[in-house]
Amino acid sequence: MSGGEGAGEGRFAGGPADEAGQGVPTHPMISPHSERGRQATVSPVRLQAPPPTGPPAWDGPPPPGGTSLSPTPLERLHSTVSRISIRWRLTITYGVLFFIAGVLLLFVIYMMVGWAIESAWPTAVTDDMPSDVAAQIQQWWNSNLHLAVTGARKALLTRSVPALAGVGILAIIIGYLAADRALRPIQQMTTTARRLSDSTLAHERIGLEGPDDELKELADTFDAMLTRLNVAFDTQRRFVANASHELRTPLTINRTVLEIALGDPQASEDLKALGRTLLEVNARNERLIEGLLLLARSERELSVRKPVDVKDVAETAVEQLLPRAKEAGVVVTTELRGAETVGDPVLLERCVSNLVENAIKHNLPDRGRVWVRTGMVEGALVVQVANTGPHVPAYEVNSLFEPFRRLNAERVDSSKGAGLGLSIVRAVVRAHGGNVAAVPRDGGGLVVTVRLQSR
Repeated sequence: MSGGEGAGEGRFAGGPADEAGQGVPTHPMISPHSERGRQATVSPVRLQAPPPTGPPAWDGPPPPGGTSLSPTPLERLHSTVSRISIRWRLTITYGVLFFIAGVLLLFVIYMMVGWAIESAWPTAVTDDMPSDVAAQIQQWWNSNLHLAVTGARKALLTRSVPALAGVGILAIIIGYLAADRALRPIQQMTTTARRLSDSTLAHERIGLEGPDDELKELADTFDAMLTRLNVAFDTQRRFVANASHELRTPLTINRTVLEIALGDPQASEDLKALGRTLLEVNARNERLIEGLLLLARSERELSVRKPVDVKDVAETAVEQLLPRAKEAGVVVTTELRGAETVGDPVLLERCVSNLVENAIKHNLPDRGRVWVRTGMVEGALVVQVANTGPHVPAYEVNSLFEPFRRLNAERVDSSKGAGLGLSIVRAVVRAHGGNVAAVPRDGGGLVVTVRLQSR
């Protein structure tokens, strides 16, 4: 493996020389969502549609007298309100209630001002006056009373409306602060939930202090759920540890006994053939158990986080699998550039090893090729493994990441593995906060792209 400036480009000659049509794939590090792999032409097949079932559906214009499909104003209002956050809904509710209370108070004061002026207005003295003069004076006196009440109410409204607007703004501010204080325990619960992992689950709790209200009850219920989860995680860890010991030990003993039996010079050929068959089955079971335990470990929260350069990880994985590539007649070509991330080095190495091992196993029987690339693409750390091989239908790609799924193979057919390789890859990548995608390669084979967060 030779390298240039920041790039390690090499060719592992594990098979015959390159032939026509087996060159380096024309696409460099590609996006998993490209149009690659969707160019195959499929002949249309006309199938008779099944008979309609259920109530009849109206596909044409609305029938006369039919209801309109457009949303009603109430539905539009409900849709708008549902998009507003709970904090602002509480703020608007507090502000509107405060404003309505201010309007009601202003209306009461408005009415009381008129009653107060009318009750305090003095009575006109017209006892010694002629009746016509007294009537004129009384009319003039009542008009002055009306003008006084109207002027006082007008002055009250003129000065109160700006004050009411200011009170409305103050109500919005106070409502926001009140909503923030009311939602603070929920924010504490959210922060605790985000901070949780299987390593902190044993001692991390909300522990909300305060009166025994609905929020306190919710926090206590959440703490009780965390306790149950901690018990479940602890049980799972103990089970994996016990299973690792209890399952590996008998298989190791079986392998040792079979190897001793095969080394016996007095053993017959039939017995040796049976021993070799049983040894192969035993090795297959060992790989299956190792894969299951690794899958269980990969699906948990990372317990080790160290700076890792994927270039070194890929180099180690390729060097370990080089003898298998030579045995299968597969040429491995690498284009490795340094890119650092933070994670578990052992799991990341197993992730790349599984990708390369799958690419070698599921390849052409003669003159197969595998390409391994690492580097930074658009700010993301990328590991990409491509290989030649049989055609992979696009609709089958996603199912290959499910446990015990193999292309064109039944569950009982395990000649090329247990079907856990890509499942372990996906679990490791998800544990590191990344994503993995695969697309069929032009001419056969698969292109698997892993994206991780850079350091």
